[in-house]
Amino acid sequence: MLTFGIEEEFVLLDRTSLTPVPLSADVQRDLAERNFGSEVVQSEFLRSQVEFVSPVFTTFEEAAHALWSFRTALVDCAEDHGVLVAGVGTPFNNPAGPMVTADRRYQDIATSMGTLALEHHINGLHVHVGIPDRDVATNALNYLRHWLPTLLAMSANSPFWCGKDTTFASWRAIEYRRWTTAGCPPTFIDAADYDKRTQALIGIGITPDMGSVSWSARLSDQQPTVEIRVADAQLEPSTTLLLALLGRALVATSMTQPLPPPLATGPEMLDAALWHSARHGLGAQLVHPLNNKLAPASEVVRCLLRETRQALDESGDLAIVTALAEQLLLLGTGADRQRQAFVMGGMEGLSAFLSNAIKNESSAHQPVAGHLGLGAPPSLAG
Repeated sequence: MLTFGIEEEFVLLDRTSLTPVPLSADVQRDLAERNFGSEVVQSEFLRSQVEFVSPVFTTFEEAAHALWSFRTALVDCAEDHGVLVAGVGTPFNNPAGPMVTADRRYQDIATSMGTLALEHHINGLHVHVGIPDRDVATNALNYLRHWLPTLLAMSANSPFWCGKDTTFASWRAIEYRRWTTAGCPPTFIDAADYDKRTQALIGIGITPDMGSVSWSARLSDQQPTVEIRVADAQLEPSTTLLLALLGRALVATSMTQPLPPPLATGPEMLDAALWHSARHGLGAQLVHPLNNKLAPASEVVRCLLRETRQALDESGDLAIVTALAEQLLLLGTGADRQRQAFVMGGMEGLSAFLSNAIKNESSAHQPVAGHLGLGAPPSLAG
């Protein structure tokens, strides 16, 4: 069974204005006192961000326990400082001035970005899947690119920007399109081809090193993993787990189906499909990766479940992933639910919703899981 790991970015917000606040260093110090050291809690580009870097997992239960434990501690530390912590792709409001972390690499990147650095307030979820053989990993990358728009639609959780509804489900994905490298990666012949072409990018635009190659999926430059980077940060641990397990299952499926889907999909179609997913999430039709035609979102998600069924069954994840996917289709994406909270209660209602969502699983999740005989997801019942 393939191992996996999770990187989640969270943003610290003023409870009233929902504007990012530069308290990351203080919260990190508090987390260190709770035994969450620098190996699992790291700084990010902005002083308002906290990143969780998980250990290596084999099972759903391990990941659920780790995510729940960290989020609980993170919320407690944020509350001690009088701020809200949220798992969202973009904050509701943006600060007036720069908030770049005082790290030489981040400062250099900010200088390269120019004015774009003032608007780079985005938070993502990255899923790492362990594959020691880099040629196999490159083949997995070639396979994954066809499913990235579907994963983006499922993870869409950034409807607001500068205090307004963008009408997009994932504004983070639109913001990220301005990076030097963005969107679906190209196809590669093998690992040597990947290395040669990515090395050629170093020094161009905002690409000072391999870690700044920002395709929606890539080979990690530090770990023997395929890194799936397309997803927005998630409101709740259950959706993080769903996306992580699906990412692992897709990589495992690529190892039994080494060729791309029968229909060769050009970069223009994948780029358009990503934009379409960012705009609509699961609220409209999606581009079906097996025929490049628009289809109901529920149909495409269930096709993804069929595509990965064998891998999910072999890892023991089929029941829980099916339950969580059906739950997502029933309740909507994070973007849908953020919008609903704002419409119902304005900024105060959205603030309360984000505060509750960061670690708590809604009771509305239980009927779907219970229908499959699972009850509440393990380690997420509180």
